[in-house]
Amino acid sequence: NKPVTLLVDTTPGRMLLAEVLPRDPNVPFSLLNRLITKKDISNAIDVVYRFCGQKKTVIFADRIMGIGFTYACKAGISFGKDDLVIPESKEGLVHETEENVREYEMQYQEGLITQGEKYNKVIDAWSHCTDQVADEMMKKISTTEPGELVNSVYMMAHSGARGSAAQMKQLAGMRGLMAKPSGEIIETPIISNFKEGLSVLEYFNSTHGARKGLADTALKTANSGYLTRRLVDVAQDCIVFEEDCGTKRGLTARAVVEGGEVISPLSEQVLGRTICEPIKDPATGKVLFKTGTLFNEEEVLVLEEKDIEMVKIRSVLTCESLSGTCCSCYGRDLARGTKVNVGEAVGVIAAQSIGEPGTQLTMRTFHIGGAVQRGTEQSKIEANCDGVISLRNCTTVKNSAGIQVVMNRNTELVLLNNQGRERARYRIAYGSKLLVKDKAKVKLGDKLAEWDPYTLPIITEKEGVVNYVDLLEGLSMTEQVDDATGIASKVVVDWKQQTKSADLKPRITLRNKKNEVITLDNGLEARYFMSVDAILSVENGQTIHAGDVLARIPRESVKTRDITGGLPRVAELFEARKPKDFAIISETNGRVEFGKDYKNKRRIVVVPEDGKKEPHEYLVPKGKHIAVQEGDYVQVGDSLMDGNPVPHDILRVLGVEALAKYLIDEVQEVYRLQGVKINDKHIEVIVRQMLQKVEITEPGDTTYLVGELADKVEFDEINLKTKKDGGKRAKGIPILQGITKASLQTHSFISAASFQETTRVLTEAAVSGKVDSLIGLKENVIVGRLIPAGTGGVMNRIREVAASRDAKLAAAAAKLREKQEKALPADPLAAASAALAEGVAAVDAEAASEPK
Repeated sequence: NKPVTLLVDTTPGRMLLAEVLPRDPNVPFSLLNRLITKKDISNAIDVVYRFCGQKKTVIFADRIMGIGFTYACKAGISFGKDDLVIPESKEGLVHETEENVREYEMQYQEGLITQGEKYNKVIDAWSHCTDQVADEMMKKISTTEPGELVNSVYMMAHSGARGSAAQMKQLAGMRGLMAKPSGEIIETPIISNFKEGLSVLEYFNSTHGARKGLADTALKTANSGYLTRRLVDVAQDCIVFEEDCGTKRGLTARAVVEGGEVISPLSEQVLGRTICEPIKDPATGKVLFKTGTLFNEEEVLVLEEKDIEMVKIRSVLTCESLSGTCCSCYGRDLARGTKVNVGEAVGVIAAQSIGEPGTQLTMRTFHIGGAVQRGTEQSKIEANCDGVISLRNCTTVKNSAGIQVVMNRNTELVLLNNQGRERARYRIAYGSKLLVKDKAKVKLGDKLAEWDPYTLPIITEKEGVVNYVDLLEGLSMTEQVDDATGIASKVVVDWKQQTKSADLKPRITLRNKKNEVITLDNGLEARYFMSVDAILSVENGQTIHAGDVLARIPRESVKTRDITGGLPRVAELFEARKPKDFAIISETNGRVEFGKDYKNKRRIVVVPEDGKKEPHEYLVPKGKHIAVQEGDYVQVGDSLMDGNPVPHDILRVLGVEALAKYLIDEVQEVYRLQGVKINDKHIEVIVRQMLQKVEITEPGDTTYLVGELADKVEFDEINLKTKKDGGKRAKGIPILQGITKASLQTHSFISAASFQETTRVLTEAAVSGKVDSLIGLKENVIVGRLIPAGTGGVMNRIREVAASRDAKLAAAAAKLREKQEKALPADPLAAASAALAEGVAAVDAEAASEPK
């Protein structure tokens, strides 16, 4: 009955939708008063569900569906050939890229760049061109003149009904680069699109991709299903068992930043989580949120406004419930938007949330038809806001072109905003060109540093005369003449193959005019060891400046990353396998020294600064490229050689939180490439299941043996008991197991037997006389009981309470009998009923005091 509250500009179509919107002050018309896409509809339904309840949501969704079908039928939107508009600028862009490619060819012919570098540059140029053509096409299609109809193909793709920008790109832009079955990219792109039609040669090139897509689809569906099955099996006994385990521990949540862009802000990380430390306003120090707050959408916005960098949140990983997990550590139930209920099978939900997109992803390669989706490699850092630069532990030298070159491995560039708060932090790689000075002011988008993403340089720190040592023609170095250009380049080859050259150490030393080896600032000689495949950039006897490149080590030219590389990557992470070319990470802070070499291994010693701790030795195969030079300072967890770190090492050196962060980031990156969103909680649940075992380091007064694997829960229980008895507790370190191994070593042998290797599991269980107490879901399904989740969980709880009350009643009755036998009173009936009443009253009193 209110007068007009608000005037809005809108369209008749939006008013039709507004008619079915429930009348509620929290559900404003502005939800629908916009260009509505698939996202906006799900958002509207979400808001209605939150504020109006289930019944109204169901009616609303049903009505929207009705409107949708009615008007889709009346609109008659069709997919016409003329709706695919080819941008006019396409020809120019293609021409320009062809010029660039010709330029790279010329540079290659003249020997300025190697075959691999030319290949990478050409691929980058064409990727960039394809993207530009696609952008132009989208720009053209998405703008409509007043009075003309909206392009129907654009409507289909943009609203999220069917089709995608990537498919439109192939229909009206250019198809772009194709991949060979081996995964390499063919250098000549397909310039035509499907509307123009492909030439015979282009068609032939594109058949590779199409066939690979079909073969992949057939093979990968099975893989994805198997991953889901393993995940469900490892996580099935993770159920919410209690309201709050009362732990003070948690994980630190920060915004996820990759290559200087914020991929997922802090608000996304904290939404639906409980915090385990109070959050204070950085400006005033006033407490904004108390410990134990469960964050919803409104509260998360406060964090954004107050510019808060990091928050400690409760996590399933740090939950201290004896079995399963608790409501507070899990946080919000993602399906209902309320706090998770006791009895929810969060393990199975997590497994399905991670496994299901895998099935979609495998199919995904086929739609694109093998056209390559690969971004250009990151080769520079730009400022993401106005601010001031602060450089941490940075040593640079000026090269002969007068540009500062970074000379150490752990330089960090921190970007502070005008209030002096940290906005971004970048690790700057060795050999990068640094384009700003410390304390310099920068504007948004300024280039801060750049590097060549395809090669690792080896750089001099002093000027001097180059002197080859052990770089012998035909043994440790060959001149490779490029067939196409006729230009020779000197490449270090694997010298350990022949016995007579096995103990060479190919290196370049710098000498002064008197022919003495120059010493560096840290007191070591100026010598630079070469690794296999390094391309030498200087001649013997040449005079060079500080900061000049002595040699370049090519990185692998990048294979196409579609999820076929991704699914096995996810499986590899969850199976906690050692990567093929794994990195060795440093276990202490200290200086690097090269010790005496073995036959085919090099010895790297990290000597701690304080001298109290023992130096750590690492053995590295000789041909591998070592990422540190002698005299460099490394921190705990820095890698000493290139490659992926081993998850077990991360756990041992940096602890559970760092491991969780690594696994979450890696898994999320694979899915993010495909545009799939998964909540971090799910990955945390799986990682928790992988960390169930402890390796005993000191048995104390327990019955454990050193090196034995014990179950974490059992380990804690035995330690508590030992402490009560006044004994010495056992000590252990957490162990990471892959999901298959964790499933086979779970407490329940019935569950393990129904997963894999049935005979072995059952014989071992029989030999060691195992007892299965039927805690998880699978074992209960197998023996045909109610599962301990949902109603089944409540029934179990009620049974427990009933059993304890029965026991108390029985005890009361027994006492009564005793009394009766001692003295038979005049009126036994009255006495019996009085005693029974007393027992019942006691049980009732207890029942009243119990939580509902």
